Amino acid sequence: MRGTVWRLLLAAATLLGACGGGSAPGEPGRKLIAVIPKGTTHEFWKSIHAGAVQGSRDASVEIYWKGPSKDDDRDAQIRVVEDAISRGVDGIVIAPSDNKALVRPLASAVKEGIPVVVIDSPIDWEGIISYIGTDNYDGGVVGARTLAGMLGGQGKVILMRYFEGSGSTMAREQGFLDIMGKEFPAIEILSANQYGGSTTESCYATAENLLNSFSQVDGIFCACEPTIFGMLRALQDSGRAGKITVVGFDATEKLLEGLRAGHIHGLVLQNPFRMGQLGVTAMADHLAGKTVPRLVDTGTLVATKDNLETPEIQAVIHLDFDRWLK
Repeated sequence: MRGTVWRLLLAAATLLGACGGGSAPGEPGRKLIAVIPKGTTHEFWKSIHAGAVQGSRDASVEIYWKGPSKDDDRDAQIRVVEDAISRGVDGIVIAPSDNKALVRPLASAVKEGIPVVVIDSPIDWEGIISYIGTDNYDGGVVGARTLAGMLGGQGKVILMRYFEGSGSTMAREQGFLDIMGKEFPAIEILSANQYGGSTTESCYATAENLLNSFSQVDGIFCACEPTIFGMLRALQDSGRAGKITVVGFDATEKLLEGLRAGHIHGLVLQNPFRMGQLGVTAMADHLAGKTVPRLVDTGTLVATKDNLETPEIQAVIHLDFDRWLK
């Protein structure tokens, strides 16, 4: 009977989630899956939302999309989870903002009979049905080798971190540092302990401070969209864009403009659309009694100015959001 009352309410009135919007009510009797992103501000989450909508169409289920506006607002995301439990959803698909803080509320969901699939960012908990996302440690390895190759294996490098507790970016940062230390001893890490924070403005401020602190920088690595965009702006405003080799994660139109202009030299691309799509279909399969894989790696690609127009890269970076979100 879980979810029956809520679905009847959905059928009676349009009740969309705040903090980034919700999916429209649909056919009564379908399974209702809460899809809870880490945030709703950045374009990355729009791609996950679009994928989740496609997954709901593939599996003939309803989704309820709701999340905090800021990626590091753990308390807000916990409240969204608690709200999903009180609404009696059939399953939760979540990109946890903190790999530890979300364990308690998600364990409460499972105790109430609501299974959990995790996407994008891993969590320190064995109670999930499946993890679907980038192999984030390997993504950091790819970023390190890409940057080191562009630098010829030597130089002075900055790593600007995201925020503490973000499982996905912490793994990328560790993969980056491990490979730099093991494979590229001639590369000096100037700074690896500065956190940008969850907004582009805070990342911009941290990037400014880092660039002001080091006059000679050969390369920079940033592990997600807000950090690389904040760094891009700081480089442009300081007149150093194009003079320092920059590798980052994710792709928005502004980051792609930076790539075309030679201000960014490589972008490690994830597939957030696929994360959202497979997260919802995995939950739907589980609710239907099917076995789902415990781990699904959605893969990475590296975009450069030279390969940007290839079909493989274009398929990942250009989504018609209106097809899913209008």
